[in-house]
Amino acid sequence: MSEFFDALTDEHIAFIARQPLFFVATAAAGGRINLSPKGYDVLRVLAPDRIAYLDLGGSGNETQAHLAADGRITLMFCAFDSPALILRVYGRGGFVVAGTPGYAAMAAHFPKLPGARQIFEIAIESVQTSCGWGVPKMTLDQPRETLVKYHRQANPEERLARIAGRTRSIDGLPVEVQTLIPAFDQ
Repeated sequence: MSEFFDALTDEHIAFIARQPLFFVATAAAGGRINLSPKGYDVLRVLAPDRIAYLDLGGSGNETQAHLAADGRITLMFCAFDSPALILRVYGRGGFVVAGTPGYAAMAAHFPKLPGARQIFEIAIESVQTSCGWGVPKMTLDQPRETLVKYHRQANPEERLARIAGRTRSIDGLPVEVQTLIPAFDQ
């Protein structure tokens, strides 16, 4: 039922491209396991052994803190239509924060979305597929635009001040503060 691969195949890449949602999981020693759903057009397969996603500001920044502390990351994609399939990408991740060297080059792979704070890049160590027969069939009604709308309407100075105050994760791990990139906040 389960099969492992060293890298993404063309079929895996096509499957990932069709998914409107994916999940990100990270953990650091002694801390909580972080599991987050991700929507929007924010994921790119850069190579069969490399994947990246654009991260928008949200409720916290646990993924960044966990990657800085531990590096392990798992992405999961589920088919909510037919045929059933679950695809997991296991790897080691890093990040480039908005406004730091290297960010603009990586950001060129993604749409310009307000609230962009960093890009996570994952070096794939293995890929696992499984049946997904226990995942319900569902249809996508429409994307939820609330987060982008919130960031588009937010006052940039207030946003930066709020972010500057978040220097620790919920488990007390350090997080890097972003610099506002005006081109992404239009």
